[in-house]
Amino acid sequence: MKYRIGFILLCLLIIAPSRAQSPRFHPDKDLLLAQFDCKTDVDDLHTVAALSTLLWHPDFGNIKYHAVAGTYGIQEGLYVPAEELFELAFGANWSDAHGNHEKALKEVLEKVERSLNQGGDIWVADAGQSDFSAKWIKLLLKGQPKVKVRERIHIVQHSDWNEEVTDPELLKYVKETIDYHKIPDGNAMGNGTPGFRSDQHIDWKPFLRDTPNLVKVWEMAISIGNSYNGKEGRYVNTSIASGGLDFSDLSEICYILGLEDIKDANEFFQLLGE
Repeated sequence: MKYRIGFILLCLLIIAPSRAQSPRFHPDKDLLLAQFDCKTDVDDLHTVAALSTLLWHPDFGNIKYHAVAGTYGIQEGLYVPAEELFELAFGANWSDAHGNHEKALKEVLEKVERSLNQGGDIWVADAGQSDFSAKWIKLLLKGQPKVKVRERIHIVQHSDWNEEVTDPELLKYVKETIDYHKIPDGNAMGNGTPGFRSDQHIDWKPFLRDTPNLVKVWEMAISIGNSYNGKEGRYVNTSIASGGLDFSDLSEICYILGLEDIKDANEFFQLLGE
């Protein structure tokens, strides 16, 4: 199975260069930070499962990464608790900024400093707002003011709404301080990034039948998402409510890894599943 997957990705990444972009991320040294607001849209839960699926693949299994839950900004609404999902998907490679904000900042800062000191860049997929990013960047520069953060820290954002509910001063800070990438919205197709939001049911299990742990991750993500979608004033994700999937925030990860020419959710599973 892995050989067939590798061949498909080889065709995608090499034989047909028009279907893929050059990776921006260097897995031998860079750090990938996947930061999820989890407030109040449950789409982040599907994105956690999709990222776990991507990281399982042998082509991406050596990536140094860390996930963070609860990196929300100034939006209204309730948080979507999913600690057990993060634990199942990422093991020890995640921090809980909702449960303990200061501890999460410290943990992320330590990982960022270690990677920078070892010559790596930091690539941040802000699946939500940039408030948390701004805070650890400020702490980094307070301790290491000579770090060339404009060259070595890269934040990727795909949503106008996420920018709108980031604290305006913190959003201005990150845009003026580091390398900020605004990409087309991952909720739509045909705009230059994958469209990972689908109103239709996607039969994903056959693609993951040889990876029972990933099946458990997806089942948990869908179950928790359904239990909180639109509840107690939370945002109603109509795609998820209709039985579809929404892992639109994975578009940022695809941009970082040079996979932004994946068309949609179906193609994602075809390329990364069995």
